[in-house]
Amino acid sequence: MPRYGDDFWVFPAYVSVATKRALAAHALAKLAKKTGRKPEPIVAQRRRALTTTFWGTAWCDNLERYADFANRLPRGRTYVRNGSVVDLVIGKGKVEARVSGSELYETVIRITPMAKTRWRRLVNRCTGKIGSLVGLLRGELSADVLTVLAHAKEGLFPEPREMAFDCSCPDAADMCKHVAAVLYGVGVRLDASPALFFTLREVDQAELLSSATAGAVSRTRGTGGKRIAADKLAHVFGIELEDDRSAAPRPAPKTRRPAARARGPKR
Repeated sequence: MPRYGDDFWVFPAYVSVATKRALAAHALAKLAKKTGRKPEPIVAQRRRALTTTFWGTAWCDNLERYADFANRLPRGRTYVRNGSVVDLVIGKGKVEARVSGSELYETVIRITPMAKTRWRRLVNRCTGKIGSLVGLLRGELSADVLTVLAHAKEGLFPEPREMAFDCSCPDAADMCKHVAAVLYGVGVRLDASPALFFTLREVDQAELLSSATAGAVSRTRGTGGKRIAADKLAHVFGIELEDDRSAAPRPAPKTRRPAARARGPKR
């Protein structure tokens, strides 16, 4: 950003994207050698939509619904598309990232843990709705359950008041372009690893699934309905589910003795 000198504004020298990436790569190499951890960059689509799955798209849609973020988000989209988010790690209630700018900036996003009462209400609203929660063929969420999960006040996604931002860049704004890029980077990362969303919100996805599947399985068994495939749930939520069909071995099929051949009269 420009700085005011004695009698004039001083603008920083232009640095090309290629130069920024080279400087970032050098800094990350030194960091990796020091920490022993390889960088985890965000690789986003340049022309098409940033996200394609429910979790990634719902995360970005949630950001864009808030007027507080409107002025800064467009610049963040540009930054994440050109590969400026060179490292991003999602942990419990926190996102730590490094963004390539005039320098390599460190960005931290902290998210307040989801209130237990709100989480319990959400789980209760999903109980017994596994048939609506996951599409049988594509693993897609139904409109009913999507509304529950993405609700602005009662859903899983954080509100602006639940997020705090910090960046080492000189921009004094709460949400600088580097923070905005990291927020979009979270959406891109959730496309590939949706289970990280539950880590970030500090809630147990297994609790949501077990509650939802319990009602659905008990309902469908009595009516002879189709059983939900566990691998479909595992694909959407990024976890492995035990298959209760393996618990009890099936009885061996009964074998029939071949019918005795009819014998003719003795001669």
